[in-house]
Amino acid sequence: MKTWTIVLLVITAVLLIALVVLYFFGKKAEKKQAEQQEKLDAVAQNVTMLIIDKKRMKLKEAGFPAMVVENTPRYLRGSKVPVVKAKVGPKIMTLMCEESIFPLIPVKKEVKAVVSGIYITNVKGLRGALEAPKKKKGFFARFKKESK
Repeated sequence: MKTWTIVLLVITAVLLIALVVLYFFGKKAEKKQAEQQEKLDAVAQNVTMLIIDKKRMKLKEAGFPAMVVENTPRYLRGSKVPVVKAKVGPKIMTLMCEESIFPLIPVKKEVKAVVSGIYITNVKGLRGALEAPKKKKGFFARFKKESK
């Protein structure tokens, strides 16, 4: 009987310590993210661009400058990121964009974008509003509609 209570107390203490550590790491990460967001907002500028192509590809294959690839952590270099190829003025540039706005970006159309370095943070339609793509139905949702 005593061994079970000791085991339960040890497990509870370990879980409590883990929660406290995660809380402080979360606070620290939140502060870092707020600082980074402030930096992005400080150098942001509005740009009119013609979107040539968009796709998700690995950071190494996207054609970004070597400095960008070197500054990313090793574990993220192989991950796929949303990449947009656009004509900004006379130049054709390869830009990265936020995951949340990637589906909104229309291909072969002109848009007004908020760009911070090589990172697109916001997109607005130049002529009218941007159309949100239709959400794909889940596996079971397709069968529910067919059976009714």
